[in-house]
Amino acid sequence: MKFFHLSHTDLDGYSCQLITKEFFKEGFFFNANYGLEVKLNIKKILEDIKLFKEEEILFIISDLNLTITESKDLDKAISSLNEEGFNIKLQLLDHHATGKKSSDAYEWYFLDTKRCAAKIVYDYINTEYKGFSPEVDSWLSPLIDAVNAIDIWLDHEIKNFEFGKVLLSMVSKVREVNNVLFPDLNRDFRLHLLRESANYLTKENGNIKLDNEIHFLKKNYLMQDNQDDTIDNLSAKYLVDSLEKLKEELTITYKGHKGLLTYTLGSISIPANAFLKANEDYDFFIDIGKKGNSSLRADGVVDVSYIAQKLANGGGHVNASGCRFDDFKETINYQDVRTFIQNKLDTL
Repeated sequence: MKFFHLSHTDLDGYSCQLITKEFFKEGFFFNANYGLEVKLNIKKILEDIKLFKEEEILFIISDLNLTITESKDLDKAISSLNEEGFNIKLQLLDHHATGKKSSDAYEWYFLDTKRCAAKIVYDYINTEYKGFSPEVDSWLSPLIDAVNAIDIWLDHEIKNFEFGKVLLSMVSKVREVNNVLFPDLNRDFRLHLLRESANYLTKENGNIKLDNEIHFLKKNYLMQDNQDDTIDNLSAKYLVDSLEKLKEELTITYKGHKGLLTYTLGSISIPANAFLKANEDYDFFIDIGKKGNSSLRADGVVDVSYIAQKLANGGGHVNASGCRFDDFKETINYQDVRTFIQNKLDTL
């Protein structure tokens, strides 16, 4: 069976995927906030599903409520594929009351406002499948209870509620690994922290102990050669190593010079400098944000102030400049961004 899972971008949403990863082990995982991100991710998932016509497919959506129009479009798309010979089971598991119209209209849309989505997913796996081993259940079940307490605000469950508050902050502040450029690495990082946090559930004042240790849990995850450093330097090294593995896919060119293009990376001074030093065949580095704001860095070979000025009336310094593309359209597809920038560079 091929497993696809689209979930929200908060503690509850990632906890849903912690559950399904523990059970299914392998699959295709996606995360989206509301609006455009949901539509674009569903479109991408449906395209990916088409590669597996001969296999049974389970497609779960969790912690995301769909509008009646989105639900109608998705139901039509899945029905059409199944009529073509696919074997797709669609299941949405959510707790947002705004999804009631869709829930009333479609069997696959399950809604329960009295549990968080992670609790619903946990119960679904236990009901529809074999559930978890006693060893996994011993830490997963109480962890999901804490997520449930904070997500639907059960402040009378004092211990779970306070622990859930720390989990909420911990997951929301994972910024060391970019979630657009490296969605799988970012998700794995968050799920790792959730698994590690379960070790503090039974400790006295476990919420306080976990809060004290989050910084070190992050550093231990990012440390690749057992050499301690500041978390900023560890993050930069982890990022550069991650970029190294993808650099061919991220490469752009300008008049024979190789550059690296990232999307929504932000604060690029340290990683750009580290990458250019480690890759002498690259002469410049560009990062573009969702709204078209861009930062450019170089190492003395290419004048990025000239590029910024010619590209979008930007400017700055020879090795550090910026600009804004008013004609840029937000996307979740990196290749759209690469094509946009490369076309611009080719006109200079």
